[in-house]
Amino acid sequence: MDRSGFLRIEGLRKSYDGVDALRGIDLELERGDFLSLFGPNGAGKTTLIRIIATLLKPSSGSVRVMDFDMEEHPEEFRARLGVISHQSFLYSDLSARENLEFYAALYGVSDPAAKAEELLGLVGLLDRADSKVSGFSRGMQQRLSIARALVNDPVLLLLDEPYTGLDQSASILLSSHLRRLHGQHRTIVMVTHDLKRGLEAASKVGILARGKLVYLKERGGIDPGEFEHAYLRYLKGVPDV
Repeated sequence: MDRSGFLRIEGLRKSYDGVDALRGIDLELERGDFLSLFGPNGAGKTTLIRIIATLLKPSSGSVRVMDFDMEEHPEEFRARLGVISHQSFLYSDLSARENLEFYAALYGVSDPAAKAEELLGLVGLLDRADSKVSGFSRGMQQRLSIARALVNDPVLLLLDEPYTGLDQSASILLSSHLRRLHGQHRTIVMVTHDLKRGLEAASKVGILARGKLVYLKERGGIDPGEFEHAYLRYLKGVPDV
């Protein structure tokens, strides 16, 4: 299996009214990498995720997944993505099953009903399959969001602060699902402020500060205590020299 150059980001920039949110991001991930990306508020993390997810156009630069250019082939690019965030992207007036069947049909899945049943079992929601999402707890909605993100069997998963608002039990369940997904050789990019869970999950760790990728290392070579110290300095705006 060719793992090299699965996700390639080159010279990525994004400006809003003359203010640079991203200032030349270069990043390459191999297939099966799990990148945990940390950074202070306003560093450009969500902007980066939204650009990769084709929800926002960059000012310049390129994003490629499996040699599909986001600008030239957005539909083919999007078909390989799954997105999980603190926003569920679920329809509250529909049941869990109806939400999954809707998204499965949207992605052209051959048997939406069977796919919905499979994913509901995967995230432990079969007993609430026909309940409206409006009655779900935050943790249940996040479990259903994971199922929604998997309806198209994505090779690239993007997670933007997925632990936000989850209680301890729901956070443990989410971590368990992420370990399983990473074990299936999916490529994952997760933005989080949760140092402990981010470091535990990752194969690579990065820090984004002032719109630039200022830190990128293999997880195996990182001492958690030293990383926390470095990260806190970036939070305070005093990076290590």
